[in-house]
Amino acid sequence: MTIILTIETTCDETAAALVTDSLEVLGSVVASQDQLHKKYGGVVPEVASRLHFEQILPVIDSVLRESGISFDKIDAIAVANTPGLSGSLLVGLSAAKALAVAIKKPLIAVNHLQAHIYACKIASGKNPFPCLGLIISGGHSSLYCCANPIEFILLGGTVDDAVGEAFDKVAAMLNLPYPGGPSIQKTAQNGNPSAYNFPRSFANEPDRIAFSFSGLKTAVRYKLVGPGKETDPAEASAKLSAQEIADIAASFQEAAVDAIIVKTLQALDKTGINTLCVGGGVAANSRFRTKIQEATEKNNIQLFIAPINLCTDNAIMGAIAIERYKQGLFESLDLNIYPGLVR
Repeated sequence: MTIILTIETTCDETAAALVTDSLEVLGSVVASQDQLHKKYGGVVPEVASRLHFEQILPVIDSVLRESGISFDKIDAIAVANTPGLSGSLLVGLSAAKALAVAIKKPLIAVNHLQAHIYACKIASGKNPFPCLGLIISGGHSSLYCCANPIEFILLGGTVDDAVGEAFDKVAAMLNLPYPGGPSIQKTAQNGNPSAYNFPRSFANEPDRIAFSFSGLKTAVRYKLVGPGKETDPAEASAKLSAQEIADIAASFQEAAVDAIIVKTLQALDKTGINTLCVGGGVAANSRFRTKIQEATEKNNIQLFIAPINLCTDNAIMGAIAIERYKQGLFESLDLNIYPGLVR
């Protein structure tokens, strides 16, 4: 049995896990920073990296204790080194390198986005490849042609805001707490998703595989304060009733979900792929999960979607390192971070 220690510090979760070559999870620990970043209304990169520095060793120690596995039983150290926040990535990579040297085990690089799609394989116990990979999160909204777990070709992504970023910004406009995804989902449950007809960008451009959410965000702002006005939308929304806020949240969520689904279906049609894998934090949204299930069933597409606990950042999905381990794809100690580069 091969055992790999995986480390994840791409954004604001410090995580470690121990996984086997049969994709058994021996232990997993995630230290979230949500409560600290909440007062800033979003992730502050410098704060995130400092917290990773404080948490990384306790998290690794905790996962070893939880699993009862000692360092001498570990066969490799895996770490996400792309993409992500520079300071956060550096903390994880430094820890991984130090451990690899200390216990004399190989170092494996993990592509964070590929790992999000691999979570579908971990959860289902089935091989979904080749597939179309949809990643929707706070920093990414992308579609990939995935020949196998580690060979991805980018088909298209967002030209501006990622969908999770749009959720956070609209939540701030509506005076809803950070993170915006859960806040808007909860508020939207009491709203009318058809109350306002917000835009679904590129919906009528089937040959363009891309997303855009800045126009949707702007449409919400205009609904609150009107075009060309410098009024703070949060001040304007403070004057609205709870029902009006719920209707705006529900209509925004509906438009965002529809925009994702229509472009995904167009990409499936254009590529001829009939298997879809979905990962990333926004994939935890209940309205999205319902509508993507309905859409794929209607179009005879096989759907794999990460379970909610594997949608947000975690180290379990770092089990993708098993695929590289089997091929002997190890890294030297001069391995670097690639904050915005998907190799």
